[in-house]
Amino acid sequence: MRHDRLPDGFGVRIDPKVRTYSGGRLLVGGTPTRLLRLAPEAAALIGDGYLEVTDPTSARVARRLLDSGVANPRPRLLPSLEDVTVIVPVHNNAPELSRLLSALRGHTVIVVDDGSDQPVRIPDSRGRCRITVLRRDRRHGAAAARNFGLRAAATEFVAFLDPDVVPRTGWLEVMLGHFSDPKVALVAPRILAMDPDSTLLARYEHTRGSVHRGRRESAVHAHGPVPYVPSSAVLVRRLALLAEGGFDESMPAGGDVDLCWRLDRAGWRLRYEPAARVAHSNPVSLRKWFAHKVTHGTGVAPLAQRHPGLAAPLSMPIWTAVSALLLGTLSKWGVFGGLLTMGATLIRLRRVFAGLDNPTRVAAIYMTRGFTGGVWRLASAMCRHYWPITLLGMLCSRRVRHIAITLAMAEGLADWFTHREPGSLDPIRYVACRRLDDVAYGAGLWWGAARERSAAALKPTLPPN
Repeated sequence: MRHDRLPDGFGVRIDPKVRTYSGGRLLVGGTPTRLLRLAPEAAALIGDGYLEVTDPTSARVARRLLDSGVANPRPRLLPSLEDVTVIVPVHNNAPELSRLLSALRGHTVIVVDDGSDQPVRIPDSRGRCRITVLRRDRRHGAAAARNFGLRAAATEFVAFLDPDVVPRTGWLEVMLGHFSDPKVALVAPRILAMDPDSTLLARYEHTRGSVHRGRRESAVHAHGPVPYVPSSAVLVRRLALLAEGGFDESMPAGGDVDLCWRLDRAGWRLRYEPAARVAHSNPVSLRKWFAHKVTHGTGVAPLAQRHPGLAAPLSMPIWTAVSALLLGTLSKWGVFGGLLTMGATLIRLRRVFAGLDNPTRVAAIYMTRGFTGGVWRLASAMCRHYWPITLLGMLCSRRVRHIAITLAMAEGLADWFTHREPGSLDPIRYVACRRLDDVAYGAGLWWGAARERSAAALKPTLPPN
């Protein structure tokens, strides 16, 4: 059994989106949104929103804040870089491998040659790293190559890097600090386009690519803002990964998602750290980009079978779904029913916030946020996961056609506004790329479900709250 106490000096800071009430004793936030009640003594430890662990009591409070999702870690201790082995799986990609190795300095590196046509050769003059090449005669896939390197490593931590990435200065140090929390098993950096100005697709991928997880730090769990992190660049606790069996070698797509969810289910903590940055090669062509998105979608069906309920394309509370569908009818009784449902939800939330100074106002704020968030998730699912059904409805009904086009434009513009970066695409081209992304991913989703003969990947979940 591992020792889970946070070390002295470890700090946590309340997330900027969390709201505090009653002198800091009530915190509302996290994902999903929750109300966290603290004892006066615990609230006094937080002060201006920062808590440093100095004794068992502050360690327990810090752990509760972290596990509730209302605070982010601020570690001070840093494990040694000597405790990290970098593992690079490669197959017929010598130029990008050479570029990656030239960017690494002073690391222990294991290159797993996964059956390349020409065996990987590392020049003797490359003295920047301690490099070992492990050759496999036949190709077994990236997951098997990563596991092969994992078993060969001897350090406490292992960093997996694909050949098509290049880490930026300080990437490893920023992530290593998180492992001073003994519950953390995996940390991932922010992955950005290597040359974002080269093509239209590169500019889109820079802000909304498959490997891009956003600007905000976050815990990684299935129903959070960061449901998983890609295996293109991750830092892991070696023994934790070995205990969970490493990467699933039977999954051609979705193996990184599966790994994240297995570690989470085992009680480990996973973090996304955008302060650590890694550059990723830009998409070469529209055909390869589209095919990659389709492949990404095909991985959902196997995930749905392994993790029931976690891979659902749409998850929203029942009251949000009911009120949205009723209001969407645009009929008198539909609007009345939708407003009635929202009114009942407001009353229920008011009871939850009864201990606050103005519970009706707070309940109305969070009900509105929940409803609008649910509507945007529904609009996104209509365009992405369920676009074949949406298209069929558009062909059969003029009303559905108008609603679908309006939601597709509105959701795309809202997504652009949320994820825009300096120098990113203009709204029109962004929305066009976004919808093309959706078509490719949705096609892969339905293809994968048909191939697996399982509808689990298409079923939405409707939690009661």
